[in-house]
Amino acid sequence: MDSTSESRSFSVKLWPPSKSTRLLLVERMTKNLITPSIFSRKYGLLTKEEAKEDAKQIEIAAFDVANQHYEKEPDGDGSSAIQLYSKESGKLMLDVLKAGPQQRQNGLDVIPEKRDEVVFDISGGRRAFIDAKETEELLKPLGEGGNKYTRICFSNRSFGLEAARVAEPILSSLKDQLKEVDLSDFVAGRPEAEALEVMNIFSSALDGCELRYLNLSNNALGEKGVRAFGKLLKSQNSLEELYLMNNGISEEAARAVQELIPSTDKLRVLHFHNNMTGDEGAVFISEIVKRSPLLEDFRCSSTRIDFQGGVILAESLGRCTLLKKLDLRDNMFGVEAGITLSKEVSSRFNDLTEIYLSYLNLEDDGSKALANALNKCAPLLEVLEMAGNDITAEGARDLATCIATKQFLKRLNLGENELKDNGAILIAKALEVGGHGQLTEVDMNTNLIRRAGALVLAEVVVDKLGFKLLNLNGNFISDEGIDELKEIFKNCPAKLGELDENDPEGQEDLEEEETEDGLESSLKGLKIEQNND
Repeated sequence: MDSTSESRSFSVKLWPPSKSTRLLLVERMTKNLITPSIFSRKYGLLTKEEAKEDAKQIEIAAFDVANQHYEKEPDGDGSSAIQLYSKESGKLMLDVLKAGPQQRQNGLDVIPEKRDEVVFDISGGRRAFIDAKETEELLKPLGEGGNKYTRICFSNRSFGLEAARVAEPILSSLKDQLKEVDLSDFVAGRPEAEALEVMNIFSSALDGCELRYLNLSNNALGEKGVRAFGKLLKSQNSLEELYLMNNGISEEAARAVQELIPSTDKLRVLHFHNNMTGDEGAVFISEIVKRSPLLEDFRCSSTRIDFQGGVILAESLGRCTLLKKLDLRDNMFGVEAGITLSKEVSSRFNDLTEIYLSYLNLEDDGSKALANALNKCAPLLEVLEMAGNDITAEGARDLATCIATKQFLKRLNLGENELKDNGAILIAKALEVGGHGQLTEVDMNTNLIRRAGALVLAEVVVDKLGFKLLNLNGNFISDEGIDELKEIFKNCPAKLGELDENDPEGQEDLEEEETEDGLESSLKGLKIEQNND
């Protein structure tokens, strides 16, 4: 293939960003500025009006800086301007977060005085049982009149009956001020009957709290455990974050969760990882999702959901148009559920910044459908994971088209597929023409990649500013190819991952499919469009 036709196939102009992209960046920064964080706890939380105005000013300032940079090198593709635009936006936003709500007095900015301590956390130190006496000593600050604690974390300490009875009146006295409660891993090692009674005691003590955050993860709940927390769950009408990870939640337990929580219309974060929900349980989780139109961060990974439950769950996600982070890893969705999800994703998830779709049995058809859907939305995508889906070079063509337009991409994981050299080169070219100045990690392990594909990938990523790791382990790279890779990364060896599981003899088992004509055909199929409306 001559270099002229290859260059023409991949021609793309990245600067200036479209009006819609600029507006989306302002919206995203506004939401980030009003989201509770470590900065807001220390410096105070901005109002929506303050955040929106600050976001507009940040975007304008960042655009001006990047545009001045671009005008000095107008013949470039704009990738360095995009990188500077993003970097400057992040820097200015951090300055605003650290300043906090500002009051204007005689033209000067006044930072609010440091707030009273609001977090009470006993999770530090070794994981251990605690008795009544130790509980009384540990929780003493909570019993002091006039304290301002709004968040408590009892994780990593195992409460027995006597300890729970000491905690009960203390927690009851805090009902009117508590907003965040972390009871993850707080009955570890206790017999079931005792653990359930402890849960009942804590649930009764906290009944009526208007919580925004509740974490019950890493407790062997099951249906009995969920219902033991019934009083607490039933009293919640303002939850914004709910964590139920590693709880042994089956179909019956999922039904109990759906029944007991009266309202999720304010829910922004729902994490439901490592449970045994299955298809039947997915129906009840889907009902919760349907009632959560403000959902921004949804995790339902490692939950044994098959294609029927996957289809139902995918359909429910169509109502969550504000999603920023979606994690469905390690389920058995299959092609049908993948295609259903693609229909819900398409053109709706404009705020999406992270999507995790690894180990879902998507194959080429499901992966292509999702890649094409993502190509129509999520302009600010930072993380894309689709490992372990049996994707071949055929599927890589659509993935590459999508990836090329995701200029803010930081992490890409396509490991444990069957991309071979053709697929690897398609992905490499997409990362090259798209600029991708923020890229830090590319994982292409176990993909039947040989010397040719590995070297193209290496050449594309090695000089990207801020790049940290290229994982090519578990492939079929020859000894000569390994030496060439090390030479490419000689000035930054830490950026090249381990190659101890590479099999240089494995290339002999591959069929000679990846001819020059085949590669040229694949590259011509990669179309990259930039909308500058």
